[in-house]
Amino acid sequence: MSAPASGGRPGRRLVVEADGGSRGNPGPAGYGALVRDALTGEVLAEVAESIGTATNNVAEYRGLIAGLGAAAAVDPSARVQVRMDSKLVVEQMSGRWKIKHPDLVPLALRARETAAGLGSVEYTWIPRERNAHADRLANEAMDAAARGEQWSRGTGGASRDTAAPPEEEDDTAEAPAWSSATTTPTVTLLLRHGETALSVDKRFAGTGDFPLTGNGAAQAEAAARALRGQGIDAIVTSPLSRCRATAAAVAAATGAPVRVEDGLRETDFGDWEGLTFAEVGERWPGELKAWLADPSAAPPNGESFTATARRVRTALDKIKVRHRHRKVLVVTHVTPIKLLVVSALGAPMRAMYRMQLDVASLTRIDWYDDGPATLRSFNDVHHL
Repeated sequence: MSAPASGGRPGRRLVVEADGGSRGNPGPAGYGALVRDALTGEVLAEVAESIGTATNNVAEYRGLIAGLGAAAAVDPSARVQVRMDSKLVVEQMSGRWKIKHPDLVPLALRARETAAGLGSVEYTWIPRERNAHADRLANEAMDAAARGEQWSRGTGGASRDTAAPPEEEDDTAEAPAWSSATTTPTVTLLLRHGETALSVDKRFAGTGDFPLTGNGAAQAEAAARALRGQGIDAIVTSPLSRCRATAAAVAAATGAPVRVEDGLRETDFGDWEGLTFAEVGERWPGELKAWLADPSAAPPNGESFTATARRVRTALDKIKVRHRHRKVLVVTHVTPIKLLVVSALGAPMRAMYRMQLDVASLTRIDWYDDGPATLRSFNDVHHL
């Protein structure tokens, strides 16, 4: 069980029921979770999502993370009892079993970070038949994905059922208390790659492998000079050549090792790749309007910002596990950097549409073990 948040007694008592499944293990996967009032049994929130191809254990951890996040949205100071039929997740999160599989390490860290922001969290194993509601949500999400749809909660608002008996009333609920950050963060310096021919003309440049221009290479060298002596412990880069070339310049100046992380690649803009904004507006006016209004909308044959955010968050979790309390240079693209800023600020994803990020610019975010993050600088181009 995690300790209550500092500054007062924890708030209301909530129950999180979570599950995840994979049709093939690995195969098409999804998760479901719900939040109940522990006193009345009322369902206060439901969440579910298809997560593409994954294993059962990954889907179960994703369900836990979503359930904890939903509980925090109901009451950040809540005392939460998590109920799952996954013995593995319950024992690992309770600290009794070691987490050996590398795919589960960042997910467990993310779950612990979310739990740390609540009043307290304890984990309880329950038989599968007592987790039917969460299991149903997970299967609904997978079924919706198979139909090419996204899962959404049915109308009618919160519901009450008797699957989970209410607990004794407690009158100790108080307003959420401020919880201070830990003192040693994991520092990420986010460096956008140098100029390419497409960035000069302001064209959509996604997963295409466009090289740096001569000016872009000079920008990478300028960033490298600015970062020399800054105590960079490691460099993590997108696999695309414009980022790898930028990372190589900094590695030569700092001596820091470089690792490629596929999750840091740019959004796949599909049929819009290589086109200007005006050209896209002429050919796909309806699709462009939807894309600008909804982060879950994707370009034709492309990837939505919502999908990009999931893999970028996983990449961040890996960085925070591998380089905890160190300073890491992350060489990536416009969208991943903006999404990390949105995550750090707790801002709505649409806030990224209002950010200007120049080529070869630097942004710094400090990530703390107990959840908070601090945006220290944004779009710094003093070195250019």
